[in-house]
Amino acid sequence: MSLLDDTLSAGRREAEARMRETVRLYTQADDVFDRSSGTTVPGAQTTLYTGRARVKAIAQSTGEDAEAGEREIVLREYEVSLPWATSLPTGVRILPGTRVEVTASPDARMTGMTLWVIGASFSDQATAWRIRVEDRS
Repeated sequence: MSLLDDTLSAGRREAEARMRETVRLYTQADDVFDRSSGTTVPGAQTTLYTGRARVKAIAQSTGEDAEAGEREIVLREYEVSLPWATSLPTGVRILPGTRVEVTASPDARMTGMTLWVIGASFSDQATAWRIRVEDRS
């Protein structure tokens, strides 16, 4: 192993040590209207990853107001870090609209949050896999 590989390995161990939340990364199919019941049925969910993560608010996030459907929402950006070696099912890429559910956190206010992926980056010299998400509440 080279010095770079040793340094990256140590950095990845430290990054994982800071991952205190548990998340579920998933996709959700479009909702479907059920004519017989007159209700909308949520689309099927496909879980891509469940495990440790670090969820961190992005300091320069503007918290801008936006409109979703017929209601006002505030968009706040976060960064979700997953272990660098996290793998996805073959042929699957993380695209905008993929969701991250915080299932457990030392900060109880974060548990239950659903975050929407707006971008993901990859690098062989990163210490974690970082995914940019937004809270649309």
